[in-house]
Amino acid sequence: MDSMSQQSEEDSYFVRELDINAGSVLKVNQCLKGDVGHVVWDAAIVLAKYLETKAFLKSNGLASKHVLELGAGTGIVGLVAATLGAHVTLTDLEDLQALLKKNINVNQSLISGSATAKVLKWGENASDFLPPPDMILMADCIYYEQSVGPLVDTLKTLAGPDTCVLCCYEQRTEGVNPEMERRFFELLLQHFSSEEIPAEQQDPEYNSPDIHLLHLRRL
Repeated sequence: MDSMSQQSEEDSYFVRELDINAGSVLKVNQCLKGDVGHVVWDAAIVLAKYLETKAFLKSNGLASKHVLELGAGTGIVGLVAATLGAHVTLTDLEDLQALLKKNINVNQSLISGSATAKVLKWGENASDFLPPPDMILMADCIYYEQSVGPLVDTLKTLAGPDTCVLCCYEQRTEGVNPEMERRFFELLLQHFSSEEIPAEQQDPEYNSPDIHLLHLRRL
């Protein structure tokens, strides 16, 4: 790649820094142009920082756990898990793979487990990701009406009876969002139990009344 095209590529990104692990800094590239998956959303940060809380690590330690992130986007949640020792597969559509791989490479020195980016389209064959992982992470995945059913189908396929599923989303009150959330939970709760994690158990700085953090288990 010549210097001009390399400069053009770098100009299309901007970096979000997140303090993690008592002193380290995760550097997450976002795209200046692109769909919703190309930026870091607040719910992703809430979930990422929850993974670092003493209460969570005491009950769920991430070291050597096999973790799958759905709709990873920039990969910030899964990358934090990887810095805590987990073996993480970051999944999203084909057009997010370059961004995911870039963020894995940029933060490689912080990763004590492992991180890999793979394509997974909800509702399609997910057998490559079985047996069920120890943990599934998903942040702000309830975004498109047409993807609600396929997302639940994929969760049903991938979550085993012992899989811990953490779902974090920002409650939005405009447009089709309330109906979309209602439909998601109507489908989800036919197959999963749901327990909301109270704010006092979340990171004291990174939490919000509008952002809900749920612990899901396969029924």
